[in-house]
Amino acid sequence: MNNDELLSRIATNSEIMVGKPVIKGTRLTVEHILNLLAHGASIAEIIEEYDGLEEADIRACLLFASQSLESTTFMPLNA
Repeated sequence: MNNDELLSRIATNSEIMVGKPVIKGTRLTVEHILNLLAHGASIAEIIEEYDGLEEADIRACLLFASQSLESTTFMPLNA
């Protein structure tokens, strides 16, 4: 599956989840899926928990986040 096909699984609509990017056809935000992964949930566990979700939806969230950060400049924080 190419990038465009993956990204077509992500939608934004100001009337759904206050405009946050979601997996199309759901109210599952990209942020929520990334948070689950960050806290140790496996792709299989996430798919099992949410009916109708596919592995490609999870990969779409990762790609969306990656591309969202491409043009971001990070500045080191001084401690």
